[in-house]
Amino acid sequence: MNPPWQTIPQMVFAQAKRLGDRTALRAKRSGIYRDISWNELQSHVRKLALSLIDLGVHPQDRVGLLSENRPEWAFADLGILAAGAVTVPIYTTLTAEEIEYILQNAQARLLFVSSPELMTKVLPLQLKMDLKVVLFDAPYRVAGPRVWWLGELIGLGETAGPKVREELESRLANSRPEDVVSIIYTSGTTGHPKGVMLTHRNFLSNCAAIAEVLPITEKDSTLSFLPLSHVFERCAGYYFVLSVGGSVAYAENMETVPTNLLEIKPTILTAVPRFYEKMHERVQESVRAASVLKRWIFHWAVRVERGSPLYGLADHLVFSKLRARLGGRLRFCISGSAPLSKELSEFFYRAGVLILEGYGLTETSPVITANRPEKFRFGSVGLPLPGVEVRIAEDGEILTRGPHVMKGYFNNPEATAEAIDSDGWFHTGDIGNLSPEGFLTITDRKKDMIKTSGGKMVAPQNLENALKSDPLIADCVVIGDRRKYISALIVPAESILHHPEAEKMVQERIDRLNEKLASFEQIKKFTLLPEPFSLQAGELTPTLKVKRRVVAEKYSAQIESMYFE
Repeated sequence: MNPPWQTIPQMVFAQAKRLGDRTALRAKRSGIYRDISWNELQSHVRKLALSLIDLGVHPQDRVGLLSENRPEWAFADLGILAAGAVTVPIYTTLTAEEIEYILQNAQARLLFVSSPELMTKVLPLQLKMDLKVVLFDAPYRVAGPRVWWLGELIGLGETAGPKVREELESRLANSRPEDVVSIIYTSGTTGHPKGVMLTHRNFLSNCAAIAEVLPITEKDSTLSFLPLSHVFERCAGYYFVLSVGGSVAYAENMETVPTNLLEIKPTILTAVPRFYEKMHERVQESVRAASVLKRWIFHWAVRVERGSPLYGLADHLVFSKLRARLGGRLRFCISGSAPLSKELSEFFYRAGVLILEGYGLTETSPVITANRPEKFRFGSVGLPLPGVEVRIAEDGEILTRGPHVMKGYFNNPEATAEAIDSDGWFHTGDIGNLSPEGFLTITDRKKDMIKTSGGKMVAPQNLENALKSDPLIADCVVIGDRRKYISALIVPAESILHHPEAEKMVQERIDRLNEKLASFEQIKKFTLLPEPFSLQAGELTPTLKVKRRVVAEKYSAQIESMYFE
């Protein structure tokens, strides 16, 4: 798939020339969402790029970016790329030690930081690493050889001399599609993260391929709340939306997303499965608190199929209210980063909210496959994008090849050679299968597959997704590798967390699931956990994937008790 632009800055400047004073970004300032036009965006990007060149940033230098989602994230990112440098995004939830590892590994000497609060993580690193910092929010004027305020740098760009301006134009003209634009450190569940090198071609080919299968235009808008440090939001919720001329509004924070949805009324939405799971949980809680009549109406409505003569009534009484919570204008939603349960997809579809699940990895920039509005299959992650090849290896591993595959791991040729074979196929580490029609279904992670002591192979994600589809189970981890049977650590829903019959209620759910499973897959024992998995406790990655090893170590006593005889 050949994109219409060679580089990301070319794309932004071309769109700004075409769209001018139309809205590109929206952010809440002093309690009101304010528009940032395409002209304003490109002006800030150009001025910031000039200042970075004046500061001594060279082509392919690595520049860190530690910030929440906000317009300044885009200003900094695009300014870095326009200067020919490489953006290294960093999750705000990481510890100072994790931030230091990324900056050291990437050999970055300049870092954008959003707030004085985050500066407290960075200050110890400044002297240690000779690190220069650009601060988005400055409670007082900052100046000196080591700290700048973003507004000052943008202002300095206005007064840049002719040599600096000539250098910027030269860098923009000489940038190539194969140039690295970002090193994204994978939020792995074990060990140190690896730096994935992605190029202009990687991102722009992915954007162009997505545009072929999703009917999104400059009339569309989205609300950005997934971390921009993650490749899913970076491409699908940011670069892609800008590439079609749409607008991006930024949520204030994760807690305000429900309110911001009502304010922005987006037409498309990108989210991880946990977002849809939480929304479903809130719906179930509301139903449980409702009158007997309203509960009956709800349960009747969810049994009514779309297209049925009674669907209009069910929609009016129940589903229209759910859509209103999402702003009321959504055409469809996109889900990625983790498996979405089939039951959840079907529930939202009945409610008039189509969730299109896709699949990809950081190393594939990211989208490999996606369901389409006119061609989807619940339980699958869709069809390969145009220009993307997918095949299944003999051991069931999913392989992919095409312009979306990364350039490699930064300073790690051994890991690169292990991931990309001599024929250019990237080995995803995921297990799956392709239907005769070409739909891809993910069954598990290759390294997460459980092999019981009896030699039987069990896919834990299948069991976990089945468990989490029940409203009484918020989260879970299935255990059983090299064990005689399968067990589970279960986080109960808040509604039953302190209920005296919680264990009995969960057991009933597990018994029903076990009836559908082979004997070696059945969950023989389980333990209810007193609190949900969290980022703060190190049990989740920034994209809310469970770190199995961390959870297994933390609850080792509980796990052993389930196998003690």
